[in-house]
Amino acid sequence: MFFATLIGLATLSANAEITDGTQNYLKYCAQCHGAQRLGAMGPALLPQNLSRLKKPDAVDVIANGRTATQMPGFSDQLSPEEINQLSDYIYTPSPIIPSWDMQAIKDSHEQHYQSEQLGDEPVFDADLQNLFIVVELGDHHATLLDGDKFEPIHRFKTRFAVHGGPKYTRDGRYVYFASRDGWISKFDIYNLKTVAEIRAGINTRNLAVSYDGRYVAVGNYLPHNLVILDAKNLSPVKIIPTQGDGGVTSRVSAVYTAPTRNSFIAALKDIPEVWEIPYGDIDEKLSEGKPNLVPRRIKLDDYLDDFFFNQTYSQVIGAARPTDSGGKKSKIKGGLVIDLDSGEKVATLELPGMPHLGSGITWRYQDKTVLASPNFSTGEISVIDMDTWETIKTIKTEGPGFFMRSHANSPYAWGDVFFGPNKDKMHVIDKKTLEIVKTLQPEPGKTSGHVEFTKDGRYALVSIWDIEGALVIYDAQTLEEIKRLPMSKPSGKYNVYNKTHYEEGTSH
Repeated sequence: MFFATLIGLATLSANAEITDGTQNYLKYCAQCHGAQRLGAMGPALLPQNLSRLKKPDAVDVIANGRTATQMPGFSDQLSPEEINQLSDYIYTPSPIIPSWDMQAIKDSHEQHYQSEQLGDEPVFDADLQNLFIVVELGDHHATLLDGDKFEPIHRFKTRFAVHGGPKYTRDGRYVYFASRDGWISKFDIYNLKTVAEIRAGINTRNLAVSYDGRYVAVGNYLPHNLVILDAKNLSPVKIIPTQGDGGVTSRVSAVYTAPTRNSFIAALKDIPEVWEIPYGDIDEKLSEGKPNLVPRRIKLDDYLDDFFFNQTYSQVIGAARPTDSGGKKSKIKGGLVIDLDSGEKVATLELPGMPHLGSGITWRYQDKTVLASPNFSTGEISVIDMDTWETIKTIKTEGPGFFMRSHANSPYAWGDVFFGPNKDKMHVIDKKTLEIVKTLQPEPGKTSGHVEFTKDGRYALVSIWDIEGALVIYDAQTLEEIKRLPMSKPSGKYNVYNKTHYEEGTSH
């Protein structure tokens, strides 16, 4: 701790005034969270990494610690005023631009197991295609769930604040996690082991796994870049700075794989561009059998946040935020459609509220394919014809929603009411009539969200987003509850079959 304090003071003294909050941070926090707040044993403590932790909650954690972690409480050593000063400090932007270069990435690499140390047969008995990974944010764990018996197979610790949804390899054996503070973890489901980890950034948005299983792409908010990793052992392959014309750099809004194109698609939050990074484009002379990973920059007339693909992965349907990082007004009221082959905008979507197109789903309706998306800011679900891009219907809900899910074998689409006084509601929509047929209330007073189906669509799983939460299993035909599993703020749950087969009712 003494050396961390000296290093921190030397770094900070040339860049900022040394406050009481700074002094106490270096004395009590730097050993676990790093002298520059970039994270070490504990997570990074920068404003960008604390967006989901409100200041009063941070004060409580500093004073009383966090259960099921190594975070102690400091109420015996620090006064309430000092704790508030410390909280103010960690929410203050760093006076220097944090750096995380290739050497830092390599130095963070941890190979826990070599492939030859682990067997190729699962150490448990279950349908390997009907497994779920359930992310429990309450105490930073994940549960491997048997989707037939609805019984936990294994519960394991994850990095702090997993975000963006875990991604599977095509055979479902391995699953990759990304944490808010840049840690990427590879978990071997067959052997129930975390086999490798690496820190690819300081503040990470999400990750994608190439369809051929060779690469992992990591989209970062900080630094402004994409990091490509070798999927076998998570060793770094390439850093791709997300820089536009005139040297302007950008956070990565989202990155996904486009299987039919053998490429990653990334949207940039601060530059009006979408990038396509081919991972199947190999020039043997230049790359010795490896893809060049050179981005193709598609320039737009506005800024994209999250996005969704059409069924052939030839088009991107993107949502624009009301402002970019510089406070500029977006030109788009809801969303837009970009053709990836031509690089041209083919449609503008007039959506009533801020859409969450990253959770958009599709289904067949009256001999056409429709896209349905919830909206963050209004109690409405938009149903859009994917041929004409016209809104077929706006379904009124009891409040703004976050997630939608369905399944090809289910007659219903499920949409939550994630925000506002009716956050405990869940709407069930008939896909033929586009009408709400039932509104469920899994647990009064507690937020319900993020439905996922079993591989055959027979059951629907709903999360109760609370520290004392639960996973609620419904019969997807009768809409009756059949089982409830206590869990610590379960958020997303991801079925192996649905995710690896790109089932129409789930996000990709």
